[in-house]
Amino acid sequence: MIALRKLRLVFHLLRGMAIVALRFSHVTPARRAEMTRRWSLKMLRICGMRVVVHNDGARLDASALVVGNHVSWLDIYAVNAWRPTPFVSKAEVRQWPVVGWLAEKLDTVFLQREKRTEAMRIMHEMAERLRNGGLMCVFPEGTTSDGQELLPFHANLFQAAVSAGCAVQPICLMYEDAQRRQSVAPAYTGELSLGKSLDMVLRGGPLVAHLYVCEPIAPGGDRRATSAAARDAIAAALASMQEKVGKPSAESLAELAKHAYPATELGAGASGDGAADEPVPGREG
Repeated sequence: MIALRKLRLVFHLLRGMAIVALRFSHVTPARRAEMTRRWSLKMLRICGMRVVVHNDGARLDASALVVGNHVSWLDIYAVNAWRPTPFVSKAEVRQWPVVGWLAEKLDTVFLQREKRTEAMRIMHEMAERLRNGGLMCVFPEGTTSDGQELLPFHANLFQAAVSAGCAVQPICLMYEDAQRRQSVAPAYTGELSLGKSLDMVLRGGPLVAHLYVCEPIAPGGDRRATSAAARDAIAAALASMQEKVGKPSAESLAELAKHAYPATELGAGASGDGAADEPVPGREG
């Protein structure tokens, strides 16, 4: 069954390439966005996942910098299933087979971390897109985690919104398993390979990607104040969603630690109900 779903994923990715190559240049931006949304929804369905959006009435229809917590490579598809948005991503993603090509064609901005001049270039490009009425999405933690807690935010990523004079739209992502517990199966962290991460997702059973739309932050503040306000909003949304589900099981946390941090033991609670005292550290994303 897992092998069949992997085969379906391959065909879906290839179909995405064909759509982008043959149709995107002949349709309106609105139609491209709808095609991206539908393709992302199907991508998640093949992975055994559905998306539930909370508080969508807070969504801005105008230009905005979308910022969210970062758990998985699936985050991008969950966001695009809600609202197709160009992302800022590490340059290595461009080299991923098929996925990297698709990301480039969907207007992803690639950041080469090792170059000091890159941050300024990225800020200028993001600000220009925002001034022109577009959207951009960044993950200000700068890395992934297991999703149980937020990591510190990098305030410099908010400078584009400050320079463009546009609002910031915080969103929060949380994954839930079939037992109504927070799931760490999608977490793409540590030394976990993309292939192993996919295996964990496919074996994790039916999953729900919860996407909470926080109230937008009006323009006018500096980047540090805006970053702090966004982090507070996302932390509150995460806590609210976590109250409605159980904690990740000890088994799922141990499985994640085994593959993401093979030399690290993870403290665990009671079997099936407990959770580690600390979230699993992340990886650059």
